[in-house]
Amino acid sequence: MTRPPLPPFTDETAAHKARLAEDAWNSRDPARVALAYTPDSQWRNRAEFITGREQIAAFLTRKWARELDYRLIKQVWAHAGDRIAVRFAYEYHDDSGQWFRAYGNENWQFDDGGLMMIRIASINEHPIAADARAFFWPLGRRPDDHPGLTAMGF
Repeated sequence: MTRPPLPPFTDETAAHKARLAEDAWNSRDPARVALAYTPDSQWRNRAEFITGREQIAAFLTRKWARELDYRLIKQVWAHAGDRIAVRFAYEYHDDSGQWFRAYGNENWQFDDGGLMMIRIASINEHPIAADARAFFWPLGRRPDDHPGLTAMGF
């Protein structure tokens, strides 16, 4: 199975790969997202260590059950060969209605077929007031004309 774009990445293909990842995560479909990773993919998400698609899907199911109305933007920070570093921000609320904004960085490594083998994520989040939210597009894919992180000052 291949998942274009394939390494080695260029500026254009790294940005495209990041956008595809953003789109998948904004779908909030754990099974869809898990297919972008190798069957034995290794993750570190904050202090949690996850291995393989089944654990990825289970993690994302738990995540999106508590992180409601989740909206994410990713942006390439750097790339070389089969690796891409991205920064991201996302917003969500919990079941009490409290909104949060999370910021972070991810380091990705891909196999020759374009599947992600390694994902290392460092994330910080803080509560925000509902009127401090910045991500307002309808749930799902961020519209092409919506500004990215740099344009929004994140």
